[in-house]
Amino acid sequence: MSILSNIDGSFESYEQLIDLYWDNKDIDFSTIAISLNQWFAANMSAALGAILDKLQDNFNTIEFTNVDQSIERILQKNDFLSFFNYPSVFDNHHTTIRYLKLKPTDGKFFNNYVFNELLGRAELPKMSDMAKNKIAEAIYEIFVNAQIHSESEHIYTCGQFFPWKDKIEFTIVDVGIGFKNRVNRRFNTKLNAVQAIKWAVQDKSTTKIGISGGIGLAFLKEFIDINKGKMQIISNNGFYQYSEQGENIHLFNKEFPGTIVNLQFRTNDNKSYILKSEVGANDIF
Repeated sequence: MSILSNIDGSFESYEQLIDLYWDNKDIDFSTIAISLNQWFAANMSAALGAILDKLQDNFNTIEFTNVDQSIERILQKNDFLSFFNYPSVFDNHHTTIRYLKLKPTDGKFFNNYVFNELLGRAELPKMSDMAKNKIAEAIYEIFVNAQIHSESEHIYTCGQFFPWKDKIEFTIVDVGIGFKNRVNRRFNTKLNAVQAIKWAVQDKSTTKIGISGGIGLAFLKEFIDINKGKMQIISNNGFYQYSEQGENIHLFNKEFPGTIVNLQFRTNDNKSYILKSEVGANDIF
């Protein structure tokens, strides 16, 4: 049995998810039992779902056992467990942002989802329509990068509003080649995973050829700086976190099979947002 305990978005919790993958990646035609206890941040469903799909590719069956009742209920509310034959539960507190498994061609659906389930929430800080549009475009660029560069068959996304913590977390995951391989292939370099991530979060860093781009992560970093939120990127064996404490970087002992981008926005923020960065359609496509 694989046990995940206290999955809260810390370095250690990502390490548990990576270990889950590596402990089971060579198993086939078996039942893999998963236990969830203490705490499981619902937005982390995106990362867990990506890993479990990789394991199911080897003709394995996933079975959840010894799951804390509160965890099971929230993962039924956000529809994650419906992918594993659990019934959905209505979210009467309106705290979940649905778990979705998307094809790379589902960009328009993803964009509507971001507006309807994330940026349309009353709990978010007050901002102009222009600021909302630019945040949506910046998040959409993450999706487009996964679509164009990652070579991933699916893109996974989920979020959660934590009212007692005054924050919203939103997570996007792919199971593609990762930042390190993408950057090193494009520029014939030998960056490690953290170096590749740090390059990618600089304004206008892009692996696109012949077109502009590379603004989305830098724009989100600017917004998070003002909002005092948090941005995490886990790709290959690299861990990058940006918050009001600055940059926090580490290398895992093993690689995550793709990329996780996790965004945390503070909701008890009364500032009106006027952002310097400009993001337009040409910068995304």
